[in-house]
Amino acid sequence: MALFDDLEQRLQRTLPNARIETTTIPDTTISLGLINADFSTEPLSQPSMNAVLAEPAYWSFCWGSGRGLAAFLTGHRQIVADADVLDVGSGSGIAGIAAAKLGAKSVTALDSDTDALAATRANATLNDVDVATTAEIVDIGKTFDVALLADVLYDKANFDLIRRIEAIAETLVIADSRIRDLSAFGFKIVERYESVTLPNLGEFDEFKTVNIFLKT
Repeated sequence: MALFDDLEQRLQRTLPNARIETTTIPDTTISLGLINADFSTEPLSQPSMNAVLAEPAYWSFCWGSGRGLAAFLTGHRQIVADADVLDVGSGSGIAGIAAAKLGAKSVTALDSDTDALAATRANATLNDVDVATTAEIVDIGKTFDVALLADVLYDKANFDLIRRIEAIAETLVIADSRIRDLSAFGFKIVERYESVTLPNLGEFDEFKTVNIFLKT
């Protein structure tokens, strides 16, 4: 698909044999351009592994936490309807796209990876919704009703991001399969979803339950 030509070129910088294919996300009305499901899971060559470590194309997957967050929003559309929404660490863009399809007034995707922002823009076009993109919090220049954070707390250094986002958003919704408790930050668990990454990475069972945390 011509829409994903640029994205496929970005992907092939690190994985020359990979391609982007349109994938319908189960239990949603969302389709995304993701790495091909039949991509070989054989060990990579050392040069390819070095390239992946230097420039991981995490945006070419729909991570389980993003799917869980999209499912939560679908069941609680009042959280994002008519709201100015910030999608933090947007990756493929699934959370922001879900918010846009559910009636958000505006959606802005924030990601430090310019390839991820390109993926978000392409996927927003695929889903016929408008999503603005930015690489820096300081460039946003506005406040938001709701901030969405899916699978961004994989590194403890990223916990500081919660405080930074709280300064510009009234309501925060965090989806994560690795974090069990955020009460120290004032969050409560409101839902749990069974969800796996697409294409399937064969994740351990302990990472298949996505916790949804809410702070208003």
